[in-house]
Amino acid sequence: MKQPLHTIFAHTFRVLTVVTGIGAFLLVVAMSFPAVLTFDIARNRDASEQTPFPVTVDPKNKLIVEDAQVNALLEGSDSPLQAAAANTSNLVGRLFTLLAVTIADAPWYKSLAAVDARFVNITPGMRKEEVASAFGHVLGWNSAQKKEFLTKGPYASLPLPEGSYAPGVYSVPGDSTPRIVQALVNDRFSAEVLARYSTSTAAIVPLNEALTIASLIEREAGGPDDMRLISGIIWNRLFLGMHLQIDATLQYVKGTTSSRSWWPTPVPSDRSRASAYNTYIHAGLPPTPIASPSVASVIAALNPKNTPCLFYFHDRDGGFHCSVTYTEHVQLLKKYYGQGK
Repeated sequence: MKQPLHTIFAHTFRVLTVVTGIGAFLLVVAMSFPAVLTFDIARNRDASEQTPFPVTVDPKNKLIVEDAQVNALLEGSDSPLQAAAANTSNLVGRLFTLLAVTIADAPWYKSLAAVDARFVNITPGMRKEEVASAFGHVLGWNSAQKKEFLTKGPYASLPLPEGSYAPGVYSVPGDSTPRIVQALVNDRFSAEVLARYSTSTAAIVPLNEALTIASLIEREAGGPDDMRLISGIIWNRLFLGMHLQIDATLQYVKGTTSSRSWWPTPVPSDRSRASAYNTYIHAGLPPTPIASPSVASVIAALNPKNTPCLFYFHDRDGGFHCSVTYTEHVQLLKKYYGQGK
């Protein structure tokens, strides 16, 4: 399946770079593009809507259960964790999104009377304000409309709190109101997460708790290979009553409409910021998720790696390093960064 899609993308990008003698072909591409995108979105959703999420963590007894069957499932070449991450973060997906945005923003595309679709990419790890801005930019919303999108509607089955804006590529009518888009996002989250979150799983790990941990994993992990290990470290620290001390929570506190980025680089003084989301001064989890996690991160949150590690960091090349003691952690930091504390 991958080779034909790759061929389509490569051919389409070549077409987009040619200026002379392609008018008729571009018209065909434009008219057929929404159907291609709809098929891709449906295929990705079908891949994620298979079985209820497995769960191998036991918070009540402070245990990470070793389940050989689940480990084999999540660590195999056809792992649903890898597949879920690929749906929203692989190269083909990014190229496809670039193609969608390129075509959707083209004046010749917008002028076609028969085409009224807009394509919006919501990437894993976005906070709710970023999601509203992404839709607002493409659909021409003003500030009031973005605010409306982030507010629960009278007929919404979900309040759309932080953490429930399902990542992925959305195809929406160009005149979509905040309530229409809210319903689309709501439906996707329901299909990809709620439908797979069984009552037995919720009895072990409440949904908000799982989404909160998943959001931390999403912001901290360098990729799917790190996710379960970071999850294991987070759960280990929770079991021991340790402060999580996760920098992504400082970024969440620090990010504002006036900052250059919603995820500004934290500095040491940020660790003393007064906020319930500051995991340096408050034990346990933040009150809510800090971003919208991928399905892969939700799976990792419910199925942490059994590890003795309590500390971790990524080096400049993206390599992941964890340690059992703080002394070992500092030694590794000095090895890779020349300093550490």
